[in-house]
Amino acid sequence: MEETRWIKCPECGEKTRVKIKKTTIMKDFLLFCHHCKKEFTVDVENFKVIVIENDKISSGS
Repeated sequence: MEETRWIKCPECGEKTRVKIKKTTIMKDFLLFCHHCKKEFTVDVENFKVIVIENDKISSGS
């Protein structure tokens, strides 16, 4: 069975709701952390997550 891992939040270190495999490649992926309520634009390749941009979330709707 192929290994999978949860992407962890670059800010708080908690698991996000996104799981990846070693072969997963994502470019300009918008990652949201439901723990700290922040968004990050990330690139993912070979289990490495690189933060491209830290996007601010407004608390109002």
